Amino acid sequence: MKTVLITGANRGVGLALARHYAGEGWQVIGVCRQGSDELTEVAARVIEGIDVTRDDEVGRLVEALDDTPLDLLINNAGLLQDEQLGQIDFDSIRQQMEINAYAPLRVTEALLANLSTGSKVANITSRMGSIADNDSGGRYGYRASKAALNAFGKSLAVDLKPRGIAVIQLHPGYVKTRMVNFGGLITPDQAAEGLAQRIAELDLDHSGAFWHSNGDTLPW
Repeated sequence: MKTVLITGANRGVGLALARHYAGEGWQVIGVCRQGSDELTEVAARVIEGIDVTRDDEVGRLVEALDDTPLDLLINNAGLLQDEQLGQIDFDSIRQQMEINAYAPLRVTEALLANLSTGSKVANITSRMGSIADNDSGGRYGYRASKAALNAFGKSLAVDLKPRGIAVIQLHPGYVKTRMVNFGGLITPDQAAEGLAQRIAELDLDHSGAFWHSNGDTLPW
């Protein structure tokens, strides 16, 4: 049985991914700050009380997993906030950098011993992290943090390729979640299906790419 670990798995896209992989017969390990009944129903194991921005709590995650091998790590936990030019809240930007960029790198590095040849790492990013695609401005913290995540992911792909571990940056689409006040275009289940398909297609030849869940290659 294959094992997937998903951060931010208690709701939204993370929960939909947990449901998808459980339905495919995977052992799902859901990681979150606060659990949910919906996650408990589908996950083989829930590790809650984990703030992925804190070294000590990520350390607790490592201890809880012990030597559990992971076929797939999905760095999904994220935060979207808005900043307006002239009223920029730099604490907001720092918080988004911690959650959206530093945390996926922190978690991936911490769990290197649980990954092996054939394992995959999927970073749930956003096309808003694309510099070439930015034609509307704003969202300073979110855009910058996702651009940083894309850069981290690309470096991870290069560094992990000799170990036989593939890494991908995935944009889920505009999803109807709490993050966007449920104003998206697709449901979390639809996003999860597309994301899982892209992950299944991922191999070392495509490691480091930046893909939309619909299969399109996105510009950096």
